Amino acid sequence: MECEMPRVNSNREEMKKYFQESKTIAVIGCSPDNTKASNHVAEYLRDNGYKMIPVYPKHDEILGQKVYRSLAEIDVPVDMVVIFRKPKALDAIADAVIARGDVKVYWTQLALINNNAADRVKEAGISVVQNYCAMVEHREIFR
Repeated sequence: MECEMPRVNSNREEMKKYFQESKTIAVIGCSPDNTKASNHVAEYLRDNGYKMIPVYPKHDEILGQKVYRSLAEIDVPVDMVVIFRKPKALDAIADAVIARGDVKVYWTQLALINNNAADRVKEAGISVVQNYCAMVEHREIFR
């Protein structure tokens, strides 16, 4: 199996701007298990002043926040999505992000790359970050 390298990506200055301009971040694939990376990142984002919205197919609450089953169900504007799903799921997530019309940043976590999905999102005018940890980058930028 060949590893895919990001064809579309943002640099650190752009990432800084995304964090500064975002207020609401949906974490897609946010696990209720506090040993999982998605839970740690979601908690970090919440604790650093963002309205964090967990998106997960089960559970009613994660980290004290109401859980939504899908991005489409979220009833408030979303500035950024941080994604913890397998690369093959990113095509459908890209479609959902584009369909919302309010998401400004599509961010896939470490080792999550799908250039076809990223290309479509970018063509829709949405900024793309692939293969970076939102928590690590935020810490590095704002330390």
